[in-house]
Amino acid sequence: MSLRAKINDDLKTAMKAGDKRKVSALRLMNAAIKDKDINSRTDGHDSVLTTDAGLIDLFAKMVKQRQESLGMYEQGGRPELAQQEREEIEVIQSYMPKQLSEDEAKTAVASVIAAVGATSVKDMGKVMAELKAKYAGQMDMAKAGGIVKGLLAG
Repeated sequence: MSLRAKINDDLKTAMKAGDKRKVSALRLMNAAIKDKDINSRTDGHDSVLTTDAGLIDLFAKMVKQRQESLGMYEQGGRPELAQQEREEIEVIQSYMPKQLSEDEAKTAVASVIAAVGATSVKDMGKVMAELKAKYAGQMDMAKAGGIVKGLLAG
């Protein structure tokens, strides 16, 4: 079953169960998917969301946006909105692969550096491209970039 079909099935189940938070989060996910599809068509090419990897990339961006909002709500003293963001993050992440821990990420980066034969920071682009291909949705690429720099510089 594709990720799109799973989201739609889970939406129907959540609606029947009366789970308003999950329904809301799943509708946001569907809206983001449809928006990306429409933007792709107007740009004159097929949707990048034809594969689950494209959807996972979209969901990673959605999680990142919600984490930023969560921080702002906590600073602004809005715990009810912060809680809503946490719940949406939880639902979105349930459709993403398990995130790699810090140690697992370092091991993955080290293996990719060895695989592509990177020797200096100049090779960072090759390493990051390979990481995105292999570990899309499993690690935060901003953090991975820092790990790559640290390993290549040291």
